[in-house]
Amino acid sequence: MQYQKIPIPIPTNMVSINKCSTEGIPTIRQLSEEIWTKVYPSIVSMEQIDYMLEMMYSTKSLEEQMTALGHQFILVRFHDEIVGYASYSIKVKEEPKRYRLHKLYLKPELHGKGLGKAMISYISNEVSNAGGTELELNVNKKNPAVTFYQHIGFLVESEMDLQIGQGFEMNDFIMVLKLQ
Repeated sequence: MQYQKIPIPIPTNMVSINKCSTEGIPTIRQLSEEIWTKVYPSIVSMEQIDYMLEMMYSTKSLEEQMTALGHQFILVRFHDEIVGYASYSIKVKEEPKRYRLHKLYLKPELHGKGLGKAMISYISNEVSNAGGTELELNVNKKNPAVTFYQHIGFLVESEMDLQIGQGFEMNDFIMVLKLQ
């Protein structure tokens, strides 16, 4: 399925999406705690949530993602409040046409209002402008977001079970959106 501009049902003057640097780390950490503890207990245990938050959202880990790994982070504002964030990068240098959506998180009370679509649209445009033709992501097989991703054109490419440490496992779909 080809990527197409998806109508976003919110007035654009109410939403802004901006790139962020390491100065945004405290905001990202705070949003991660809030969003993960509301959304993921129905999918994975609180112990796994705590482990993953420390593993992927510590200040040190986020700094490494932004600097050494080249992940571009964006923050989403709705009515002047930061309500979500995302990150993306080239998947691997040897495959410069495929980008990876590492993170896409939005406060759950704002799901269904078009903000997630606005984030994907913003990232898709950035990736396309950089020469990318595909956007890949992992999503837990039990995550209701699978339906959202399918609705906007992502297709399941494969499945992956990954041991992440301390006996925890991620059971994910790998989904891909064709941009051109």
